[in-house]
Amino acid sequence: MRKLVLSVVSLLVIVSCLAGCAAPTPQVVEKVVTQVVEVEKEVKVVETQVVETIKEVEKIVVATPEPTAVPVVDANTLPRNETLYFNGQQWNAVVGWNPYSNSNNNAMAVAQQDNARVIMFESPYLYNMLDGKQYPLLADGDYTWNDARTEITFKIKPAAKWSDGTPVTAEDVAYTWASAAKYGMPIYDSNKDFVETIEAVDPQTVVLKAKLDADGKAINPLQVQAYLSTNYVVQKAWTDKLIERSGGDLTKMLADPADDVVYSGPYGKFFSDDSKVVYIRNDDYWGKDASMWGKLPAPKYLAHTIFKDNAAGSVALAQGEVDVSQQFNSNIQILWESYGLPISTYLPEPPYGIGASLPTAFFNLQSPGLDQAAVRKAIAMAVDYPTIIANAMTNQSATFDQVPRSLMNPTAGEQATYDHEAVKDLQWAGNDIEGATALLDEAGVVDTDGDGWREFDGQKLSYVATAPNGWSDWQAAIEIVAAAGKKIGIDITTNYPEWGVYQTVVTKSDSPLPEGYDIFMMWSDGAGPTQPWGRIRKLMSSEFVGMSSNWNGNWGQYSNPAADELIKKIPTMTDEAELKAAYTELVKIYLTDVPSFTLMYRPQSFHAVNESVWTNFPHEGDGTNPPVPPLDCTDGWSIACLYNLTLVK
Repeated sequence: MRKLVLSVVSLLVIVSCLAGCAAPTPQVVEKVVTQVVEVEKEVKVVETQVVETIKEVEKIVVATPEPTAVPVVDANTLPRNETLYFNGQQWNAVVGWNPYSNSNNNAMAVAQQDNARVIMFESPYLYNMLDGKQYPLLADGDYTWNDARTEITFKIKPAAKWSDGTPVTAEDVAYTWASAAKYGMPIYDSNKDFVETIEAVDPQTVVLKAKLDADGKAINPLQVQAYLSTNYVVQKAWTDKLIERSGGDLTKMLADPADDVVYSGPYGKFFSDDSKVVYIRNDDYWGKDASMWGKLPAPKYLAHTIFKDNAAGSVALAQGEVDVSQQFNSNIQILWESYGLPISTYLPEPPYGIGASLPTAFFNLQSPGLDQAAVRKAIAMAVDYPTIIANAMTNQSATFDQVPRSLMNPTAGEQATYDHEAVKDLQWAGNDIEGATALLDEAGVVDTDGDGWREFDGQKLSYVATAPNGWSDWQAAIEIVAAAGKKIGIDITTNYPEWGVYQTVVTKSDSPLPEGYDIFMMWSDGAGPTQPWGRIRKLMSSEFVGMSSNWNGNWGQYSNPAADELIKKIPTMTDEAELKAAYTELVKIYLTDVPSFTLMYRPQSFHAVNESVWTNFPHEGDGTNPPVPPLDCTDGWSIACLYNLTLVK
């Protein structure tokens, strides 16, 4: 017999909730009390001492302590050889992590687009802008159409898992759509005219049924197959939590920051504030299975510093504090030609990137005078585009003499889709002050009081042109637009609100744009599985007018029934001549009505890299197969870049 003296352990668990600046509130918590007890017990002698504890739980009331400062995570403390740094995607602090919402301002994590951003949330397929193909991600193999082309069937990879370790299933795919449809979420609003239902046939098999016209044909086969590489799959179990805590209220659901979200991608939330956002690799990520990448992505951390403007971002790139730059860097070639820095772009010569998108100035069609096509076209004709391209873009764009304006990007495939000769008389290359003046005079928009400014219906033509603060290429372009106005007797001033304000205003299409947004810049679609139809739709279709959260396009709220009809018909056309005629007619309408106008041709994404730390980024002729596009290692098939990176030795 031997007497054992038990050790004393006291464990106090306090759960506190801090509410703003309110006084601390006493709360009921559990206290585990361990008592000293002597017991007589026969034991065999072993190498370790036998210790036994008796615990009892009692409830006590304690005061919540005053809040203490949360330690700030400094991006510089991250291991440099494990961290890939970005700029140019994130402006202002992250708002949320909600895959159902368009209002997260979480640029790297949540972007459902033609080349969906897939570091955190994943789509069934990945689009590759370089070869126009869709490659399986969550999906297992290629999708198949039925003979009538009304249904698509695909399977989910058995290896696919959520970040909580549970399988990704066909039911998750179906429930994402069903929930979006039931509550009217943005995913549904953007696709409801093309997708009827998405069904889970068994745990691995998904059937996507197209919405049919009166003849039983799919209304838009292009949009149906694009859904697969554009939209995320969201976990059913987490979706139910979201619905439950929001009480099924759509506004509350979309405003939910989703800090507890479950995801399937290789990276998740690590830290964010108003200076940076950091994502950390999930080392249990399913994609290391042989059925997908066969390994984890090279960087453990993806970090995006939130710079004040492009100038600050460019300095950081030059200093090696940024590895991947998705922002406009003025005279990018100087960094390697004059300074010998290990910085490069996808193309070694101008325009340095693949021109695919069309940054566009939109008119607020409800502003007095801007409801007149003559005023809109005169402003567009007077703009000095060569100066925008040479100065604002530092020649990182083709000119409008090289690629005359239309609705198509400069790629050969898109340029072949319309009849150039048929629209030649409607095109302009810019800086045409004489032509713009004549157009206004002919329309009766003249200066009647001799103050130097033209009037329409007795009201002086005075507008505010705007772009997000810190977006230097856009701001430079808008200044040139304002200068053009003055040359033809239209008073245009400029204003540059912060992106957080700007994006909230221009994407609210269910009410008139407020004062100060008469002319404003936004983007248009780049390369994708539905182009050029998808870009034209988003520039001209009236379907987006009235949307409370419109990240699609037509932000000036233009409406033209003839254009709407052509946009509706094109996806079902199979005859090449008919298709070309339809595209040509849309270009004619656009260049006549001028609801908006392209200011430059822009790369799909700016993609400059500093190879001081990491190397093996995509570049033209790099030998990758399939080719990895220069979309900053985050969008569509370009995420393959993260698996190719190696450290500079």
